[in-house]
Amino acid sequence: METDGERDPLHAKPNAVRETPTILRVAVPSHRYTPLKKAWMEIYKPVTEQMGVDMRMNLRSRRVELRHKKESNDPVAGGNLQKCADFVNAFILGFEVQDAIALLRLDDLYIERFEIKDVKQTLKGEHLSRAIGRISGKNGKTKFTIENTTRTRIVLADTHISILGTFQNIRVARDAICGLILGSPPGKVYSRMRTIAARVSEQT
Repeated sequence: METDGERDPLHAKPNAVRETPTILRVAVPSHRYTPLKKAWMEIYKPVTEQMGVDMRMNLRSRRVELRHKKESNDPVAGGNLQKCADFVNAFILGFEVQDAIALLRLDDLYIERFEIKDVKQTLKGEHLSRAIGRISGKNGKTKFTIENTTRTRIVLADTHISILGTFQNIRVARDAICGLILGSPPGKVYSRMRTIAARVSEQT
């Protein structure tokens, strides 16, 4: 997150950039430009109609611009603006609109993003490809199992991994993914994940 040109590395979002207290801009990488164009109305309507935030695409800078509506006197408008930026940013990261939109409705959802090399730096070439394959599984089965068990949504984009969910559920999902990256058998990872997920569910 950049505030008035200064970067805050601790709380940085991958694409969301704050320009002023009333305007947020989200950069759109070239490979997400076409998907954004196709899904524009699905994103635009909840942002403008439900959250009361103006939204437009700046074609020159290739950024989505979000700002408070001039007529809005909503005391939570600042929070709505940030939620909308997080929603758009989630889509840019690769989440489906129907999953990302939960960021507008719930206050306890977050996105955690990391790279495979953050877990094991020595993975290269075929070993890196196999690690990605272990996370996804045949026909995406492993990723789907982790998502269902931990009640999260996961996006694999090359070597980048993004997880959408509550803080505790993200931690469980990340633990499972890290186990797969490090070479643990899927069966062992599933067993540990289900045990921890059940424990977390009992505590909430």
